[in-house]
Amino acid sequence: MTKPNLRLGFAGTPAIAATVLDSLLKQTRYLLDVVYTQPDRPAGRGRKINISPVKQLALQHGLTVVQPEAPEAIDPDNTLSQLDLLIVVAYGMLLPANILNRPSKGCINIHTSLLPRWRGAAPIQRAIEAGDNETGVSIMQIDEGLDTGPILAQLHCPITTQETSGSLQEKLAILGAQCLIEILEKMVMGKVTSRPQDPALATYANKISKSDARLDWTQPAVKLERQIRAFNPAPVAYTEINGLLLRVWEAQLVDRTANAKPGTVLTSGKTGVDIATGNGILSLLKIQPPGKQVMTVHEFLTGRPDFFSKPAAL
Repeated sequence: MTKPNLRLGFAGTPAIAATVLDSLLKQTRYLLDVVYTQPDRPAGRGRKINISPVKQLALQHGLTVVQPEAPEAIDPDNTLSQLDLLIVVAYGMLLPANILNRPSKGCINIHTSLLPRWRGAAPIQRAIEAGDNETGVSIMQIDEGLDTGPILAQLHCPITTQETSGSLQEKLAILGAQCLIEILEKMVMGKVTSRPQDPALATYANKISKSDARLDWTQPAVKLERQIRAFNPAPVAYTEINGLLLRVWEAQLVDRTANAKPGTVLTSGKTGVDIATGNGILSLLKIQPPGKQVMTVHEFLTGRPDFFSKPAAL
C-alpha cells in the first residue's frame, strides 16, 4: 500500500464544510486522521439535538470525530503535532494561537471571499448586501489575526443579480473544494507560494443579527432587494404590514417611480405586492406569515383577498 503524501486533520461544522470534506475524502493519496466539529446542540422549535453535517459525514466514513466545548479543549494531548496540516472550513471556533503551528505545515482556512475583502463572520451575505458583482474563495495560512494570514490560493466567482446567500454558498463550497485539492497537490510537490494581504484593502463582514434583516422602507428599493437575497435562507428579511409580521423570501425591482410615502402599499395582485421605498418601488413575490409555509403573494391573497387593500402601516 502506498504511503499517504499528507496526514490531515479537518475542522468544520455546516453544510459548506461538509461539501469540502466530501471532496477531500475522495482523494486517496491523503490520510485523514481526525475531524473536529462543533458539539451537538438543541436547535429549532422542538429543541431537537442537532448533529452537524460534518459530523454526519465523518461518521458515515468511520472517521474519528472530536467535539471540544471550548478553544482550550481543542488539542489538550498535542495530537495535532502528529499531522502535516489542519484544514479549517467554517468551524465556528477560533483556534488558539498555541496550536497553529502544531501540524508541521500549520493550519489553513478556506474563506468564502476574496481576501482581504470581507474578513469575518458573514462574507457571503455581506458581499450580496453590498452589491458586489464578484466574490470567490481564498485559502490562507491561519495566523493569530482575524482572517489576516497570507494567501496561498484564490478562485473567483461572479455574483448574479438573482443570487441568494444560499445559492452562492453552494457555488463557493464546490469552488473551495476545488481550490483545496489544487493547493494540496502543490504542497506535495513543494510548490506552494504565499502573498501577504494588503490591510489597506480590508473590509469586515460583521456577524448578522436579526435586526439586520428588518426592511427599512426609507432605503432605496435596490438596497432592499439585495438585503432580501443576502438573508435568504437565514435569517430572512422581514417587515410588518397591517399589524402582521411577514418574512420576505423573494422580491423584485419595479421599473417605475412612486409619489408616495415609503412603506405604502401601492398595488397588490397575483404577481406581487408593490411597495413604495425611499427611492423606487419593490414588489414582494414570496412571503411567509407567522406559523405558515413560504408562499407566493397570490397564494396568500387566496385566503386573505382584502389584506393589502387596507391602509398600510409599515
